[in-house]
Parts: sequence; structure tokens; C-alpha cells
Amino acid sequence: MEFYPRNLGGCRLDGSSTVQGTKGEKISGCFFNQSSFADRAIASERNLVKVPNDVPLKIMGPLGCGIQTGAGAVINTLKPRPGSSIAVFGAGAVGQAAIMAAKLTGCATIIAIDIRDSRLELAREFGATHILNAAQVDTVEEIRATTGGGVNFSLECTSLPKVFRQAVESLQIPGTCGLIGAAALGTEVTFEMSSILFGRTVKGIMQGDCVPDVFVPQLIDFWRQGLFPFDRLIKFYALDDINEAVRASESGDVIKPVVRTGLAP
Repeated sequence: MEFYPRNLGGCRLDGSSTVQGTKGEKISGCFFNQSSFADRAIASERNLVKVPNDVPLKIMGPLGCGIQTGAGAVINTLKPRPGSSIAVFGAGAVGQAAIMAAKLTGCATIIAIDIRDSRLELAREFGATHILNAAQVDTVEEIRATTGGGVNFSLECTSLPKVFRQAVESLQIPGTCGLIGAAALGTEVTFEMSSILFGRTVKGIMQGDCVPDVFVPQLIDFWRQGLFPFDRLIKFYALDDINEAVRASESGDVIKPVVRTGLAP
């Protein structure tokens, strides 16, 4: 019940602001209840995850949002059995984490879909058995042809209604599509009703259905074993270069920019 005010309200639950202007005016801040780029942060105990001292703190940030979301969607929500098939629509940080997790869980067919060849090639390195450039092929038809009728599972990571529909239509019957992409409020999507009626399921997934204090240490263990190389997605930027980091993220040139203040070892 408190998710939206805590994460998207721009202030504390009591209405007070975490940031003020020079004249004391309220400024919206703490997006996702964070104190990004501050030297100090205030957090509730349940929002803290203790990590081992020998783990590089500088690579831990991405585990708190997109990486755990993509991996958790597969491991915690869809729970594919070994030998299953899955299509991941969008090969950004969330999608790449999902692909790593699909390989971890033993999926036999892992299809990555994106419009950037560089991301698709990286997805192949992380475990994708097939890659599709959505700008060049009919994605749904290619998936059906590759799998003999459709995949067991699909994940929509782009927040684009057109792609969401493709993710549903690429399923076999029965099959489950997980929605991860966070579209702007009011965004609508249309489906042919019969495409769901005969046994397909659409499931919304928030933060990978994770309990972070449990799941993040699991991901760290996978990373230690070389099974979850999420650190390969990261490019570091100094705080002075934050505008370049934002540009690289918006353009898609960098999958996971991480801005460092110089404090993290």
C-alpha cells in the first residue's frame, strides 16, 4: 500500500522533504527512497543488505534494482524447469540479468530480442541460445518457428506496448509472460482476447519478487562462482562525468553506468 508514496512521492511519508532550496522551499527528492550521490544516507533497517567485506562494494549498486529484478523474475517468479524455453524482450541490464538467470536455471532455449546487435552478442555470451534483432525480423514468427509453436515463458523488459503484445503472442499455450518494463502511468496495451483466453498468463513482476536480504547474497554467491557475471555490464564514471553517464544510458551505448563519488573501495 505504501509502495508509490515511498518510492515515487518525492518526499517522506509525513510529507517532509529531504532536500530544500536556498530559501527553504521543498524540492522533490529521494526517488525510490534513495539518497543518491550523497555522502550519507538514511535507510530503514529492512532496506539494508549486509555484504561480505571482501566483495567489491563498487559493483554492488546494480544488484539493488535492475539486476535483482531481471534475475528474480526468472528464479523467483517464473521458476522455469530445466529444459524450458524462454524469450527475453529487451537486452538491457534487466534483460541481461534475466538471461544469466535463465542459463542458471537450466533453460534449454533462451532467446534474446533487442534492436542493438552489440547487446545481442553480449546476450549470447551470457547464455542466449538464439538472438533476434527486432528491427530486422518478425519476432513472433521467428520465435514460433524456432521453438515449434512458442516459448514456455517470456519476459517484457522494454515498457513498450507493442513489444508487450509480442511477448504474449510468442508464448505457447499454456505459457506465462512476465511484465517487468515500467511504462509511464496511463500507458495502455491491447491484446486479441483469444490470445489469452486459451491458457496464456500475464503476470506483473515488481523487483523480481525478491526479499533482498535473502536474494542479493544468493546473487553474490553466483557471481563468486562465475555463474552470474553481472559486473561485465558496468562502466564506471566519476561524479563530474554524471552527464556523460546519463547520455550513455539514454543512448544505450552503456548498459549499466555506475557513478562513483570516490568513497567506495
